[in-house]
Amino acid sequence: MTNATKLCQANFGALFLSEADAFRIVAQHNAPPAYAELRRREPLARGRPLLRMAETKQFHQEVDVRDYVASNPADKDAAAFAKVSGVRTLICVPMLRDGEVVGAIVIYRQEVRAFNDREVELLKNFAAQAVIAIENARLLNDLRQRTSDLTERTADLTEALEQQTATSEVLQVISRSPGDLQPVFATMLENAARLCDANFGNIFRWDGEALHLIGFHNTPPAFAEYRQRRPLPLKPNLPFARMVAEKAVVHCADAAALPAYTEQHDPEVSAAVELGGIRTFLAVPMLKEDQLIGALIVYRQEVRSFTDKQIELVKNFAAQAVIAIENARLLNELRQRTTDLTERTADLMEALEQQTATSAVLQVISGSPGDLQPVFTSMLENAVRICDAKFGNIYRRDGEALHLIATHNTPPAYAEERRRSPYRPYPHSPIGRMMAEKTMAHINDITAEQVYIAKLDPVAVSAVALGGIRTILGVPLLNKGEMTGAFFLSRQEVRPFTEKQIELVQNFAAQAVIAIENARLLNELRERTDEVEKLNQQLEQRVADQVGEIERMGRLRRFLPPQVADLIVASGNEKQLESHRREIAALFCDLRGFTGFTESADAEDVMALLRDYHAAIGEIIIKYNGTLERYAGDGVMVVFNDPVPVENPALQAVLMALELRDAIGKLTDKWRRFGHDIGFGIGIAHGFATLGTIGFEGRFDYAAIGTVSNVASRLCDEAKAGQILISPRVLAAVENAVNVEPVGEFELKGIRRPLAAYNVVAAVGSSG
Repeated sequence: MTNATKLCQANFGALFLSEADAFRIVAQHNAPPAYAELRRREPLARGRPLLRMAETKQFHQEVDVRDYVASNPADKDAAAFAKVSGVRTLICVPMLRDGEVVGAIVIYRQEVRAFNDREVELLKNFAAQAVIAIENARLLNDLRQRTSDLTERTADLTEALEQQTATSEVLQVISRSPGDLQPVFATMLENAARLCDANFGNIFRWDGEALHLIGFHNTPPAFAEYRQRRPLPLKPNLPFARMVAEKAVVHCADAAALPAYTEQHDPEVSAAVELGGIRTFLAVPMLKEDQLIGALIVYRQEVRSFTDKQIELVKNFAAQAVIAIENARLLNELRQRTTDLTERTADLMEALEQQTATSAVLQVISGSPGDLQPVFTSMLENAVRICDAKFGNIYRRDGEALHLIATHNTPPAYAEERRRSPYRPYPHSPIGRMMAEKTMAHINDITAEQVYIAKLDPVAVSAVALGGIRTILGVPLLNKGEMTGAFFLSRQEVRPFTEKQIELVQNFAAQAVIAIENARLLNELRERTDEVEKLNQQLEQRVADQVGEIERMGRLRRFLPPQVADLIVASGNEKQLESHRREIAALFCDLRGFTGFTESADAEDVMALLRDYHAAIGEIIIKYNGTLERYAGDGVMVVFNDPVPVENPALQAVLMALELRDAIGKLTDKWRRFGHDIGFGIGIAHGFATLGTIGFEGRFDYAAIGTVSNVASRLCDEAKAGQILISPRVLAAVENAVNVEPVGEFELKGIRRPLAAYNVVAAVGSSG
């Protein structure tokens, strides 16, 4: 730093090393005391020159620091740095290693004078030398550390080589003695005792309650005989209890100093000390999947603790002992599984033959829909062959009789008799019980049955005489719990069928039921196909009619008031749309000042006002069963008593008008707060009108034509903001329900005589 500062004619300089997202100062030359104190308190620097240099990996020069401070008043760190250091010009040169910034050389001038190209190149050279010096120092330190490590490692390797030789020897014995644990345990204990400088060693098996001696080396005979005769029990006062509870190594420095020996005179510890001469011992648990299966223990007959390396070595031997035990267990399992596999292979071969037969039958079923004879033939042929029977028959049940429907290899004389004469089993015979109980019949020897000996069942006699039958297997064909037939296999010698053969025949019987049911369903399907085709034609026509009706109703709902459309849909015809005359109440309402508002307001404000207005009146119209006859902008006409009849249409209209006035009044108050002077007026008339649809195809309206509509519209025009003007006919219908005030007579356009009008103040009993 000294040379760099002097050669570049700078006031002072500093060397920084990169650290995360900042730079730590590690050396400086001729720094002003205030700047040196700042760097002592805050060794990490994050100034713009350093960060800019780190970002670009190029040198960065600030020609005048004060210019930067003046243009960046928010950078308090820069202002503080400039104040304490007096720096005006500075340059940061990166220290690069493998293309990465590892540090920086920064030199400062306390006058405004930029560094020239020669000085920049000089600083780059100093930066490169600094990187080399740092790397050399690091390599030298690494070399010294590695030399020390190598010396220690050489000693460790010498000891480890001896241990690995012993471990290799143990592993060789394990590989040479699969399933024989004694040679493995002997080699393991011999090496463990020798390498750990122990007198002898033992291996124990844990059974959940005690440790049983299963391997030993150089153990004093008296102690070995004692331990073989008496397993080591789990006693709380013995060191082994902790090994079992914690599954941890137990290292006892002196067995003769244990309270269990000196005070309690425990026989187990006494035997160890007096028969085995044991003083120091090391017990290592043998763990399989964190479960204790035994322990490996080495003993010294003098007080001398085992080293950490010796403990690790014994742990390794214990792990090998677990592997040897597991290998022996797996080998025994393998031998047993080999035996099982041989038996299973024979079973699989038999099962494969059965599955092949089953598959063949299923293929015949799928290839012969509705034709049962090929199915029964294939089924009987495969069953007779696989079950090693002489012949087989399938019968159909009809009441209490069995009718022969399929045979395979059956003696002709016996088959002919069975076709000519249905089989009606004797009730107390095995076949009779099969039919009654719907269970399998397995007759070992028909000639030993009482029905044959006493000649009670003629069929049993003919079965032996004509068919030579001795052993019979009969399986019922069951469909939804009902016996529909039977599947029989026969042998001409006494030899019962096996369970697997019985299971196979039961499977064939189930397939026979499926085939019969499939044939029945197929016939039904063919019969119903024509019916379905006819029904489909009828359904297509009905669907077309219904679609037309749905489309018609959809059009009605789009182009007519909801009440009218709903009434037409409910009645199923459009009679209500025809022109008709009815007494109604007509209500007109619109906004006062709306035209002026639309001329001065934005279109968006107009649309927002109309949305609020229509939403408010729409809910109220539905509530009072009014029919929205039309609306145009702010003008709305509502009809009462058509098409939905109401008891007093005039009163219904007035009550709705009162609620409309309250609801719209709240909206007009809000609109006035926004500077819009808008009011709301209503006119109501009562009388007869002609109602029906007007318009053209694709666009209909439901209209009310007559004087009553004109009167309501004219009264609405005359109404002031907040007024509900009604005609004398309306007053006559509602005078007991509302309070009114006369407002005089009006000359209404289209009305020949002046018409008196009344303003509805409130409903009777209302506080309004």
